[in-house]
Amino acid sequence: MSNVVKIKALKFPNILHYEWEGELIHRTSDYLLVLCKPGRKLIHHTKSNIYTIDNTSLEYFSLKEWFTAAMEVEDGKVVSTYCNVAKPSLFNNKEISFVDLDLDFIQEKNNQWTVVDEDEFELNNIKYGYSKELKVEALKALEWLKEEVRQRNFPFNNQVASLLKNQIS
Repeated sequence: MSNVVKIKALKFPNILHYEWEGELIHRTSDYLLVLCKPGRKLIHHTKSNIYTIDNTSLEYFSLKEWFTAAMEVEDGKVVSTYCNVAKPSLFNNKEISFVDLDLDFIQEKNNQWTVVDEDEFELNNIKYGYSKELKVEALKALEWLKEEVRQRNFPFNNQVASLLKNQIS
């Protein structure tokens, strides 16, 4: 039985934005972990382009919280992390989907964590007609995510490294 899953990032409310595939390596009632290997294709529908991604990443999809996290891996260690503020992910028929709400919290290699795409959030708030409640939830999720990173809660801690050792060789 194959563990390959398709991952679809959507713009609000349900517009296909981009998609790629990975291997589901861990599943709980709260989250999914997907290993994405070098050479995978990212089909970017919004930009009408296909990109080849040449890094290894461990990707976390919360089924309850409002974020996703893509952790770039080198030599078995997380070297950068890209978090999307997003509605909780859905998993159905080997497909993970999430609605990306534009705000991102990232840590590039050897840098501090920063919030990016606040301008995109404001533009898309108007373009896609985010409700007041959706906008409030997204901003609340960003503050909650900052605190999770600050406290080094999973997946932002050493537990990820132990999962990596079991999966990447």
